[in-house]
Amino acid sequence: MKEFKKAVLRTIEIFVILATGLLFTVYILKPIYESFGIKFMGNVWVNWFGISYILFVVYTLIFALFLFKDSLLFKHRITSFFFGLVFIGANYVVFIPFVKGENPF
Repeated sequence: MKEFKKAVLRTIEIFVILATGLLFTVYILKPIYESFGIKFMGNVWVNWFGISYILFVVYTLIFALFLFKDSLLFKHRITSFFFGLVFIGANYVVFIPFVKGENPF
């Protein structure tokens, strides 16, 4: 039962981060892109997942460094190579439209 509770909490955590990322994408990222003359069209879901993953990294850092310092889950996330690699990819997805002047996705 304890493992089921952990799985449910992780699932809720993922859905909350995805929902927050969607809100950030629609209400914050879209106006910023449009103010720079970047059309917010195409595969916008790529930008959504990029924002969501950046929020996930910030959430993980806050919890790992300040709230749950002894948690193995957060320590493993932070030290994971894949975690850092996807974070770099998410930053590329969110910020490359400013360099190219368009949303290439």
